[in-house]
Amino acid sequence: MSTKRCYYETLEVTKGCDGAALKSAYRKLAMKFHPDKNPDDHTAEIKFKEINEAYDVLKDDQKRAAYDRFGHGAFEGGMGGAGARGGNPFGDFGSFGDVFEDLFGQMMGGMGRGKRSNRGQDLRYNLEITLEEAFTGRSAEIKVPTMLACEACTGSGAEPGTSAETCPGCAGHGKVRATQGFFTIERTCSQCRGSGKVIRNPCKVCKGAGLVQKERTLTVDVPPGVEEGTRIRLSGEGAAGSNGGPNGDLYIFLSVAEHPIFQRDGHDLHCRAPVSFVTAALGGAIEVPTLDGGRSKVAIPEGTQPGRQFRLRGKGMPVLRSAQKGDLYVELAVETPVKLTKRQKELLREFDGESQAGTHPEAEGFLARLKEFWNGGV
Repeated sequence: MSTKRCYYETLEVTKGCDGAALKSAYRKLAMKFHPDKNPDDHTAEIKFKEINEAYDVLKDDQKRAAYDRFGHGAFEGGMGGAGARGGNPFGDFGSFGDVFEDLFGQMMGGMGRGKRSNRGQDLRYNLEITLEEAFTGRSAEIKVPTMLACEACTGSGAEPGTSAETCPGCAGHGKVRATQGFFTIERTCSQCRGSGKVIRNPCKVCKGAGLVQKERTLTVDVPPGVEEGTRIRLSGEGAAGSNGGPNGDLYIFLSVAEHPIFQRDGHDLHCRAPVSFVTAALGGAIEVPTLDGGRSKVAIPEGTQPGRQFRLRGKGMPVLRSAQKGDLYVELAVETPVKLTKRQKELLREFDGESQAGTHPEAEGFLARLKEFWNGGV
């Protein structure tokens, strides 16, 4: 009598559960106890094998019916001789491949059982642009090394004048079947790897791969308003697919170089403009640059303090795929003069001596708070 744990208990499902519930429970447990997530954990490894074996039986309607009727005895002893293999009741057609396909098949481009995805790989290209180019947009030429269909064999992989032949192992189906007892198990053909074709005379240029590496020159249109990390997708410009499969895509990742004058904050721009303390005190006007190459005048009111910002509407970055623009913020930096002459120093001392209450409101307010603090708030 078998001492194995009930397959339904192993997968933590009820006997009458449907296929969707069974698969969901299996994925959850397989991910939890996968050896890659539990290195050096022998118990998790055993649990993973038990989950794998249980799901391999219960996901198949015929195997499940036999298990529901005979239990583990359906796969032991004289039931098709499977038990003689030990460990795995289905020998070379075990379910480890199912674990990989069920868990990671969609992540690997939709590769299902008995099929191989022929779609080419997606490629990435990093393109750095200036802030001016992000403002106006640009058309850039890039050189991309990629895999292309071999011109000599037109991508077939066979030497010119010959062609691929129908695989004798699977008769062109890409799959082979094996019968054990009253079960029929299907797997990808190992001779043609699921393509259904074999190449007797490989192309000398591509060695039968059907693909060669070449460098292509492509044009990329960068729209105005792009930001750091913007991704542009060029459909079908990635690596060529094998066996006539579709090309992958090319993804352009943009980075924007730092600017010596402007700093970007979303759709807005910021710049710092120095002014003399005389202009800040008496008032005046300054000209500041704009990213489009123009100039804008900023009026400085009398008594302007350091750090004050002035907003220039519509002088910022374009909003991507829109007619709108952000704003430009100009921050004033009041500059203290250096290398003064003797006369200039005398004039400043005279100015300081004639200063009266209210001339330096921020300093006077700070001193008042200090006195209150030193006097204990009295």
